[in-house]
Amino acid sequence: MNPDAPAPDAGASRCGYIAILGAPNAGKSTLINALVGAKVSIVSPKVQTTRTRLLGIMQQGPAQLIFIDTPGIFAPKRRLERAMVKAAWTGAEEADEVVLLVDAKAAARVGIDADTRRILDGLDRQKRRALLALNKIDLVKREVLLPLAGKFAENPVIERVFMIAGLTGDGLAELTRELAARTPPGPWLFPADEVSDLPARLLAAEVTREQVFLQLHQELPYAILVETESWEELADGGVKISQIIHVERTSQKAIVLGKGGHQIKRIGARARAELASMLDRPVHLFLFVRVSEGWSEESERYRTMGLEFDA
Repeated sequence: MNPDAPAPDAGASRCGYIAILGAPNAGKSTLINALVGAKVSIVSPKVQTTRTRLLGIMQQGPAQLIFIDTPGIFAPKRRLERAMVKAAWTGAEEADEVVLLVDAKAAARVGIDADTRRILDGLDRQKRRALLALNKIDLVKREVLLPLAGKFAENPVIERVFMIAGLTGDGLAELTRELAARTPPGPWLFPADEVSDLPARLLAAEVTREQVFLQLHQELPYAILVETESWEELADGGVKISQIIHVERTSQKAIVLGKGGHQIKRIGARARAELASMLDRPVHLFLFVRVSEGWSEESERYRTMGLEFDA
């Protein structure tokens, strides 16, 4: 897991893609960030915040593990939701291994929910098997966890059950050892110090979108898009970033701006601090809110997010 370790000789190296599937809010983004040791995917208590397939990269001995953080799988209604779910299933089809992540606290309360059953059924149709990771075990009593794990293990799709806590790191070492052993032989596809394939401009947009979710505690428009309009390198080593926050209605713009511009200033300050820490350089961030009616029906927006418009 040492990012400074050199790549092994081609004959000894291993490399594989691992898709992390799960219902919305199962903790996929938190898990990816914990595994790679850096923030590459946004985290929010709101559901359905991951929209595109993001890659997180880590090394485990001679193996390079390339994690695909997919959008949550649920019953889609709108075009954007259908595109998100399709992206998740495409990630599963392309991966060497699949990890099904389940919120243990929620499962202890309601059992195998409809979204998780949908994923299990979909994997069965694809004739794929998966490792099950029961997440958030720190929030569930042991006497509840063991029967729950046994219930999931009865499903023929599940090869093995792991108990983990993405937030604390419990159980992650055992899971990554298993995944490293399963990756096929082959050369590493990324440098040892790279933790994501996400372009800097898109990463910056994702950081701002995360702050929109975190700072707006009232009813929040999910039909929101953040685009990095310009990225200017400065002579002092800093960077000037201008972004547009697209909303679909004037009422949504008012929510994002807040009274006297209070909310947008808070969003910008938090995003600026986060980006400065991640990029390790001064960041000058300028945010603009624009009403773009029907942006979620425009094909160009989908290309920006790496989604298929005709889903």
